[in-house]
Amino acid sequence: MKTLQKFSLFISFLMPLVKLAPPNQQNSDPFYEHDLTITAEDAVFKEIYEDTLFKEDYDDNLQDAVENKENNGMHLFHENELQVQKDEEGPSGGSTNYTDLATCLVCTCLSGSVYCEETQIQSIPALPKGTGYVYARFNKIKKVKVSDFSEIPLVRRIDLTGNAIQEIEDGSFAKLLLLEELSLADNFLVKLPVLPPKLTLFNANNNKIKSRGIKANAFKKLTNLSYLYLAKNALDSVPLNLPESLRILHLQNNNITSITDETFCKKNNQTRHVRQRMDEIRMEGNPVILGKYPNAYMCLKTLPIGSYF
Repeated sequence: MKTLQKFSLFISFLMPLVKLAPPNQQNSDPFYEHDLTITAEDAVFKEIYEDTLFKEDYDDNLQDAVENKENNGMHLFHENELQVQKDEEGPSGGSTNYTDLATCLVCTCLSGSVYCEETQIQSIPALPKGTGYVYARFNKIKKVKVSDFSEIPLVRRIDLTGNAIQEIEDGSFAKLLLLEELSLADNFLVKLPVLPPKLTLFNANNNKIKSRGIKANAFKKLTNLSYLYLAKNALDSVPLNLPESLRILHLQNNNITSITDETFCKKNNQTRHVRQRMDEIRMEGNPVILGKYPNAYMCLKTLPIGSYF
């Protein structure tokens, strides 16, 4: 009887452990067939998502830089900057790169990025030679000089949004061979500077740029340019010789009164030329009646956004 009781007790102890064991499955993962078709809504979401990622990346880097500056009272040098500084060391071994240090007391420097936003600066400060990204938004800068960026050949992005820039010296950006993104939005420019060859994004929204302030071949050789923003200016015509690489073109809220068959398409379009990459042209807020020029859109996949009647 005692033996039977012990066996019953052993069984009652073993049963919960058996229940906990997972069943042996050959392949329990469900198989789904996905529709890979990208809808217009998906494309819009993708663009918003990418913009959000860009902003989050910028915000995260800036927050890290601020915390580093508060906690350590110093800035982190880019690898290339360290090499330059090492080369400039005097006989005693001390660095002579005092201007970089002064800049990073006013601005925040972190791993190749310099943040000089809302610091009330009236000119672009001396920048560390390893600088790859410059953010000097919402200041009081009135003029961009050739010397401002001549010592940072590795720069890839410059953002000067929201200043008071009226003048840009010739050649200020032309020799920045690695520059990919340039924003001059929300300033007081009346003409465009010469742009560097590898530019992929150019934003000059909300200035005072006139058509005569844009040279005929200003964009022709920019074979990587994908995003061109010229909204809220004083243009009376669409810029000439737009590159085939363009995906987004914003020209809304200007004074454009007419277009021609060659504004977007090649002359006579004998080769059935189609702008394969162009996804969006915005022209709303202009006096032009787009419906008067049906032949102007023969090479476009989608019609420009604007008034047709």
